[in-house]
Amino acid sequence: MNNDQVAACRLYLITPPTFEPEAFAKTLDDAIEGGNVACVQLRMTETDGDGLAAAARILIPLCQARDIAFLIDGRADIARDVGADGVHLARPGDVENARRFLGAEAIVGVSAGGSRHNAMLAAEAGADYVSFGACHPSATLPNAHVIEPDILAWWNETMLLPSVAVGGIDAANAAALVVMGTDFLAVCHSVWSAPDGPRAAVAALNKSMDSSQQGK
Repeated sequence: MNNDQVAACRLYLITPPTFEPEAFAKTLDDAIEGGNVACVQLRMTETDGDGLAAAARILIPLCQARDIAFLIDGRADIARDVGADGVHLARPGDVENARRFLGAEAIVGVSAGGSRHNAMLAAEAGADYVSFGACHPSATLPNAHVIEPDILAWWNETMLLPSVAVGGIDAANAAALVVMGTDFLAVCHSVWSAPDGPRAAVAALNKSMDSSQQGK
C-alpha cells in the first residue's frame, strides 16, 4: 500500500464491530466478489484478544488467497501471531512499537482524524499510510468529528504517503474523495448494511470510483 503500487483509488473494507466469524466469512467472500478490494481491516469492539485472533485466522486465508491485505485494528501483537499483513493504529506514537512486533515489511497505518500535525507525525514515524476522517457522519462511529475535506486535498497534493478516507463513505459521496486524489476509501456500514447486499454495494462503490477516475 504505497504510491509506487497504487495506480488508482481502491476500496478498503472495515469489518463490522460485531459478527460471528464463520458466518461473516461467507459475507466477506460475497462482498469481495463485487469488485476491486485492496484491503480488509479487522475491527471488532466487543471481543477479547482470543476472539480477535480466532476471527483473524478464519478471515486471513480468504483475503490472502485473493492478494488482499489483511490488517488488524490496534493489536500488533495479534497481527504478528496470526500472520496478518499489518496493523492499523490510532496514534502516531505507536508506530515504533508496532514495527518491533511486525518488522519492516508489515503494513502500518495510522489514523490522523482531521489533524495535519498528527498526519505529519505518522509520516515521520514511518507509517505506510495515513487515514483521515470521519469524512461524513458515520453510523459506525456516531460520535466521530466530521473533518473539513480540505485536509485530504492538501495531503494528496503535497505528500507521497498514501491517504485513506474513512467515515460515512458510500457510492453517492465517493466521487468527491476520489477527485481529491485519495488513494483508498475505507467503508464499513454502507457495505455490510446495504439494502441490496454487500456484493452490490462493493460493485456500486467501484463503479463510482472508476467513473471519477476516468474524468481525472
